Amino acid sequence: MQDMDVIKKRMAEHIALVEAVTQGDLPARLANVAEKIREALAAGHKVLLCGNGGSAADCQHLAAELVGRFQKERAALPAIALTVDTSILTAIGNDYGFEKVFVRQVEALGQAGDVLLGLSTSGNSLDVLKAAELAKERGLYTVGFTAAGGGRLAELCDVCLAVPVKVTARAQEVHILMGHIICELVEGA
Repeated sequence: MQDMDVIKKRMAEHIALVEAVTQGDLPARLANVAEKIREALAAGHKVLLCGNGGSAADCQHLAAELVGRFQKERAALPAIALTVDTSILTAIGNDYGFEKVFVRQVEALGQAGDVLLGLSTSGNSLDVLKAAELAKERGLYTVGFTAAGGGRLAELCDVCLAVPVKVTARAQEVHILMGHIICELVEGA
């Protein structure tokens, strides 16, 4: 396949997926998540984010949008990407196992009323699942960003934003779109 064919095909896939997502109930669930985050922040709580690989980068990106700003000048909002402190990640990974890199941080930082966003395209990343389990036990509002089906994460979260596609890249493209929409709504569209 020629370069231009690949480019056009991937862009067409993305457009078709976004159009499909707008036809289902995902927009209503997304609006609900934004409202819950607004309520949590207004009550003095914070947003915690966790995920692996590209999803870890998305966590950092979205936390930066909330702490810094997205589109409007406003007060900083408390958001923490649990993916960024290499000393914490490597110490927990070494001492307890990689599956506990996020749950230990939720144990240390998460409080009832906070929000946990867990990004896992498979919905089965053990470290994200363990964080979601503890977050639920502690009274955090839990949101999963997944691909089609939602995996086990869909069962653990208050809301699962499952993108109806199996291709990780396409799901992650919609995850960042949904994250940006949440940031815009939280910021006060």
